[in-house]
Amino acid sequence: MFRIMILFVAFSAFLSFSVIAEKVYPIILIHGFQSHQLQSQPNAKQVELDGAAYWSGVWKEKAAARIDWPSHQRVQGKISTDYVWPKLRKFSREGLCDAGCILVTHSTGDLIARYILENQRNWLKNAGMTPLNIVATVDFAGAGGGTELADIAINVANGGGLTNEAMRYAMSLWLGMPPSEKTLGVLNDLRVANARQLAPLPEARVPRLRFVGDANDFWNATAMFLPGHDDGVVAAHSACGALNAGNFSSCSTAMEFSGRKAPVSQGVAHFMAYHYPVAMGAEYSHSATINRQFKGALGSVQRSQMFKNGYLLKIVTDKESNWLGQEYEYMRGSQRASMSMVALELLR
Repeated sequence: MFRIMILFVAFSAFLSFSVIAEKVYPIILIHGFQSHQLQSQPNAKQVELDGAAYWSGVWKEKAAARIDWPSHQRVQGKISTDYVWPKLRKFSREGLCDAGCILVTHSTGDLIARYILENQRNWLKNAGMTPLNIVATVDFAGAGGGTELADIAINVANGGGLTNEAMRYAMSLWLGMPPSEKTLGVLNDLRVANARQLAPLPEARVPRLRFVGDANDFWNATAMFLPGHDDGVVAAHSACGALNAGNFSSCSTAMEFSGRKAPVSQGVAHFMAYHYPVAMGAEYSHSATINRQFKGALGSVQRSQMFKNGYLLKIVTDKESNWLGQEYEYMRGSQRASMSMVALELLR
């Protein structure tokens, strides 16, 4: 569990007032794609062990629960029926989210969270159970908009279209093995067109807080297949939560990934409903976003954001200038702490 400071602002014809209240919300973790599972096709017990290992860094010790799922299955198939639904029932029975809870996701966990937000209320109500009161999600390196690497992997696996050595090399770095037609699993859901059609407009008005990286763990071998800026696995259009796929160089039209304040002609201007980019880190790769290791300061995209549920998130920033007179604006504390540690502090 962690604490989040909330400012609730209410207005009437006669007065306006603000009340600051401190809430304690449980964290539920939803991990990302695990390529080794395509080949190993683990049983339920191993899926649980893999889920625990995935979150061995910052977030594991802060979480009240996890939703573990197997990458060799599909979101609308066994991932939902055999893994997500049993956990939702359990959380409802235990009252875990009665006073509110927050989903923390990484990578494909973003897509699964969106599917949960679209369906959990109806599923639980139809089962005679209390829906979960999910007040926000914190999404690191979100793949909710899909990844072009999944399209390439399926193309390579099926042997169709044009493939070349660069594609096969990129796939070997990302997946650790050549993709096979029989072991594609959730890669089918991660194709850009498919991902963007999966629960694209959830009824739940839950703020999706985005933390986005711009570095590459694969010596830029994957970058040539990802439009615009990317974190080595997902392009900025997905991680930022852009309304449409495209060639974007920032989550903002007024700030670069480095935190430098400048006009960005290819910055994201339109976002999916309730998606709010909070921080960008030029030195954070896809995996580094959830680790303890400090990589560099974070550009602060949002200063404050009033959500549909009446909560106002306020972010404290530091302004700096270099000898050329270029101005930067960073999230306070991000000059020393990792992206995940800064997120924890922000929401504490």
